[in-house]
Amino acid sequence: MKNFLKISFLFFVFIFGSVAAQKADFYDDIQHFKKLDAEKTPPKDAILFLGSSSFTMWKDVADYFPDKTIINRAFGGSRLLNLNYYAEDLLNPYQPKQVVIYCGENDIAHDEKPSAKEVFKRFKQFYKTVRAHYPNANIAYVSIKYSPSREQYWPTMKQVNKKIKNFMNAKKNAEFIDITESMNDENGNVRKDLYLEDMLHMKPEGYKIWTKVMYPYLK
Repeated sequence: MKNFLKISFLFFVFIFGSVAAQKADFYDDIQHFKKLDAEKTPPKDAILFLGSSSFTMWKDVADYFPDKTIINRAFGGSRLLNLNYYAEDLLNPYQPKQVVIYCGENDIAHDEKPSAKEVFKRFKQFYKTVRAHYPNANIAYVSIKYSPSREQYWPTMKQVNKKIKNFMNAKKNAEFIDITESMNDENGNVRKDLYLEDMLHMKPEGYKIWTKVMYPYLK
């Protein structure tokens, strides 16, 4: 009997330990969003921000756009792969008038080093999913910024930006918001003073520039 209980306990630990180990990346972030939505019903006709840490760290985004209603559901470190994986969770609870996306930078800088074509393919997949959920919503994509710490990836980022720009410009009720040039100095070089010490995430000065560029596009 004791051996049976011991074996049963070990089996229980193995099964549930395996389930925990297999938990998908960013699972906890998605559960946190669900908790927020359960505690307070999300407003209708808002602007839904989706993407990675450049949006995630914009925690005071409402202060930059005081006349807009923004729901920020970005999660740091995410790739377009993750947006596609969690698409139903990210889109189903809301009824936005606009979806604004900043994502793709982490795809490019990932160890697997996907091509610009592959990253663009991931974006198209997510765009089509968003459009299927919200036929009448405006969809906007914020161009990938040239983070100084990721200079080696700038050529690929440029290619991805170009592909997405051409794609979005050919779509109805869609926008490509180019923030790259606005983050350069008078000589056309990336302004490192806009970044934190990690040369990846932005200071408030960077977000002020984004606000100025993005505002005309927000609904």
